[in-house]
Amino acid sequence: MFKMNFLKMRTKTALKNNKTERGSKPYKQASTVGIVFSVEDKQKHQDVKDFIHLLEKDGKKVTVLEYLPEKKENYEFKFDFFTIQELNFWGTLESSVANKFIDTAFDYLFYLDRESNPLLLNLLARCKAQCRIGRFNNSEREYFELMIEQKGTNKGLIETMYSYTSQLR
Repeated sequence: MFKMNFLKMRTKTALKNNKTERGSKPYKQASTVGIVFSVEDKQKHQDVKDFIHLLEKDGKKVTVLEYLPEKKENYEFKFDFFTIQELNFWGTLESSVANKFIDTAFDYLFYLDRESNPLLLNLLARCKAQCRIGRFNNSEREYFELMIEQKGTNKGLIETMYSYTSQLR
């Protein structure tokens, strides 16, 4: 698929050209949090909702964006989402909600997928988030300021991410 090849080229360019200042601030000082993930099943959807509740209880303003793959159900239509149909032939994402998300300068941005998604990696390469947090994958180091080694469930990944970030001082 040509558009995926173009997307990968655009992602590499975005990684090189994105001049956003990266780093992490103490968790207590962080006020804005972004969450991005791919729709998988009802359990992951519930795990994400539980995570949002936890972050909001800590006083964080949370914004969520989900990638909705073909043949997957969008549970509750609770979150903003985009699909592969919004990726044009040239590998450019033409989703207003995704582009608004990319332009938001989050203190923390959590990427909650256990498997790589080229569309979401492009989003991470282009985003203005200060600290990007995701699952450890040696080939994706340049996308994150904090990577979590976790081989279990989505819930386990989320809990481990929260445990580490909430301890940042």
